[in-house]
Formats: sequence, C-alpha cells, structure tokens
Amino acid sequence: MKDLTTLWKAVLDKLELIVSNVSFVMWFKPLKVVDFVDNKTLILAANTTSAKNQLSRNYFDKLSSAVTDIFGADLLIEILDPSEEIEYISLHGDKNSEKEVVVSKNPFNPKYTFDNFVVGDSNKFVYTACRAVAEHSGVKFNPLFIYGGSGLGKTHLLHAIGNYYKEYFPTLNVLYVTCEQFANDYIESLGSPAKNKAVLEFRTKYRNLDVLMVDDIQFISKKTSTQEEFFHTFNELYQNSKQIIITSDRPPKEIETLAERLRSRFTSGLIQDIQHPELETRIAILRKKCQIEKYSIDDDVIDYIAERVNSNVRELEGMLAKVHFLADLSSKPSATMEEAYEAFNGQLEEEKNEGIVADDIIDAVCKYFDITRQDIIGKKKSKEVVEPRMIAIYLINEILEIPLVSIGKIFGGRDHTTIMHSRDKISSELKTSHKMQSFVSEIKKMLSEK
Repeated sequence: MKDLTTLWKAVLDKLELIVSNVSFVMWFKPLKVVDFVDNKTLILAANTTSAKNQLSRNYFDKLSSAVTDIFGADLLIEILDPSEEIEYISLHGDKNSEKEVVVSKNPFNPKYTFDNFVVGDSNKFVYTACRAVAEHSGVKFNPLFIYGGSGLGKTHLLHAIGNYYKEYFPTLNVLYVTCEQFANDYIESLGSPAKNKAVLEFRTKYRNLDVLMVDDIQFISKKTSTQEEFFHTFNELYQNSKQIIITSDRPPKEIETLAERLRSRFTSGLIQDIQHPELETRIAILRKKCQIEKYSIDDDVIDYIAERVNSNVRELEGMLAKVHFLADLSSKPSATMEEAYEAFNGQLEEEKNEGIVADDIIDAVCKYFDITRQDIIGKKKSKEVVEPRMIAIYLINEILEIPLVSIGKIFGGRDHTTIMHSRDKISSELKTSHKMQSFVSEIKKMLSEK
C-alpha cells in the first residue's frame, strides 16, 4: 500500500481538476492529514474555522468523492478547526507528524507565475498591465480591474503578481482573498460576542495593507452591508496609495445591484478584459503545461486537444491531464492519439456519419473534378487542383467534424493553419458564389447516393 502522504497528494491532485482554482487554493490546499484511524477514518485539519465550515457545508461531497477514488474505499472523514486539531493531538499524539502534507507559507500557488503564463493575442494587454502593477505597486493602474469568463487565467495572474511581490518585494503586506472570504470575515466579525473588538480586528486586517487582491468581486452585488464596508476599505487603501487588484467575470457596469459609488471606484483605474485563447495560444498553453508537469504527450495529441477544447484554459488543461492519466494507467511512455480518442468518449468523428469517411469525400471530389487522389493530396498548386483540394478539406471538416490537425495529416502533413485557410476560404465563397454552391451541393449529393 502506498504511504499516506502519497495518497493524500493524489487526492489534492484530483481535487485541483474538479474545483475552481480559487476554491482549491483557499480551502483544499491548506488541509493537513492529522490521523488515519484503523484505515477507516481520515482526520483532517483546516487552517481556519471558516475553512472548516466552507468544506463541511459546500465541498464535502467533492472531498469525499476524491478520497474514495484514491483510497479505493468509502472512508469516514472528520475535519477539525485549529483548536480542535490541538486538542486532538494532545489526546492522541501527533501520529502522522512525518506524513503530514507540507503547505507552503506563501499563500500564492508557486505554479502560477508570469513565466508560466502563456501570452497570446487574447491576453497580452492584461498580462502587460499585471506586470506593470507588480513592478510598480500603487503607482501604475490603481485600481486594476480584470474581467473575463471562468478558467481564462484571472486567478493565475493574481497569483503571478503575488509571487512577484514575495520574491522581489518581500516586505510588502499583501493579502489575497475571494469576495466570499471578505464577506464571510465581515459577517463573522458582526456576529462575534465581542462585536466591537472583532470588527476592529477585521478593519485592521484589511486596511493596514500594501496590496489587496480580491477575486470574483461580482459576488458582492447583493450584499449591501458588505458593499458599504468594502467601499470604506477601498477608500482607505486608495487614499494611501496602496495597490488594489480586483477580478470579476464581468465589467463593473454589468454587475447588478452594485452601489454606484463602488462602480465609480472600480472604473477609476484600468479595466482590462481577458478573452478566450485562440488556437495557437491553446497549443502553447498545453505545451507549457506538459513542460511544467513533465507530461510526455505526442504533438498531434496536443494539437488535437487544442482544437477540440476552446472553452477555457481550465478545461483545456483538465483534458490534457486526463489523456496523461490514461497513458499512465497503461504504463505507456507517452500519450498517443489512442488516449486522446478515449478521453473524448472513445468515438472517432467518422463513425458518426453513417459510414462516410474522409476517403469517401476525397474520392467524390476527385471524381467530380476528374483529378487523381495523388493530385489532391500532393503538392501541386495549379488552380485545377488547389480549388478541389480546398473543397475536400471544407467538406471533411463540415460533414465529419474532424479537427484541422487530423485533416492536415490526411492531406500530406499540411499545417493546421493551411487547412484552416482552405476551410475558411470555401466557407466565405459559399456565401456569394453560385458556382461554389453548385460544386458543394452536387458533391454532397454524390455522397448521399453512396
């Protein structure tokens, strides 16, 4: 049996794939293994009472599922807060002192740095702004407001800024929180038996900072009293030239029920969006991930994943991890297209189209234009061959939904950008050219009669 430290690391690795980056860093990563009683009960310790409450109320099912998958059995899980951990150890001893998961004192994920952030057309402006803020805290772009969809890299950039501060400006007092954590801290201070003291401690914590980073500020929209407190926190820091960095899934003007004076504060600095990465950037992201995680994955697999997954970076990297996992299960030295097809539900695109395959389309185009298969797949560049080739590429992509990378291989190893150009050119001509419409329509008819 594997040692407890190895098993717990595997649990964390699995959780990192199924929860948001923010949730993982805030709630799961700081968890420690305190004891494993009779191979039936896993005793864990959270770093704060708030973290224990969050895990117990909102994330326990995900935690339990990950533990069951890795340990191979349904275990009882008990989560302790810091005081309960001390009491438990005093009664039972520190049985797992050598097995305890070591958590860095740095609250920022060491994997999220500027060097590890892949820059492309979709994010180059926000990347430049974040570098400027990191190098000139409180001077340039204050506040910096970053918005964009889930999994596009907002949290990565916050952590990159934080890691930069820790390395080059270690004396800065930097705090990174989610909007939810800020609200919970404030609510807990109001509900404390020693309310005045608790509120004062809360304000001391949040207002005596050099840098405040708040992730997912959109969740403040319906919390009126929290908005009021955040407004005063914002003003205190801003008036003292302290850096404020905020992320959201939408721009300030689209955050509903946001107090107008807060909206005004958010728009007083630089607002920068982060967009969905284009294909070339997605490929670069996957290659960088392979380099960081030491994955061995064939280049055509990387291209295939990049083309199939265009929603966000988190899903992109999640599919890469799945492909690597499948190869690892089979003890293969490198992930191949076999694992890629299995990861995407194990069905080749050609199988979805009633027996039509790429060769059928190529043969139909060759017959229609009276050219040979070698002509259409080869290097000839005459108009009599280039146009039919482009039509074949367009039809294979449209009918079979085969990724451009795979089509490139069919056509003599052509680059995916060449295939993309051919597809887009025919698609554009179909909108205006009756001649092209006739070509495509008649070839499709030939295929339907096959």
